[in-house]
Amino acid sequence: MQEKLLFSESYEKFADKYERRDHSVGVSMWEFEWCPKYRYKMFRKWKYRKLVEACVRRAATENGIKWLELNVQPDHLHGTAVIPMTMSPSIALQLLKGRSAFLFFRNHPDARKRYPKGHLWSRGKFSASLGFIQVEVANNYIRNQDRHHGTVWIIE
Repeated sequence: MQEKLLFSESYEKFADKYERRDHSVGVSMWEFEWCPKYRYKMFRKWKYRKLVEACVRRAATENGIKWLELNVQPDHLHGTAVIPMTMSPSIALQLLKGRSAFLFFRNHPDARKRYPKGHLWSRGKFSASLGFIQVEVANNYIRNQDRHHGTVWIIE
């Protein structure tokens, strides 16, 4: 008679949400935050907010990163993402920041006037690992960033 393997409670509850590979099972969920260089309010205008959001989402898709929640504020970007188990959060941020800056400048060449060297993002970053319990709290906080910061958007 074969013995049934015992898994943790969280595995039983969230079994359908884990990533399965040949030699690993798990999920790597992270909260990320970073700012434009010099903390300029580059994304006050709605069209620039949507442009940078699209650039960051495309950069994520190209690198196998899935955004659970993403919010762009005038002077920072905040989100929760699932990254591949083989990728460190530092590498994930490097890929997201680099590719999204390239795409942003390609679609908005006038931004080069403010950033002539092509460095859209500052060197700083924040990341924190999340579990299934904490991810809802983090997502709720990210969804309410406009209210939290009192953001007023310029729509043209």
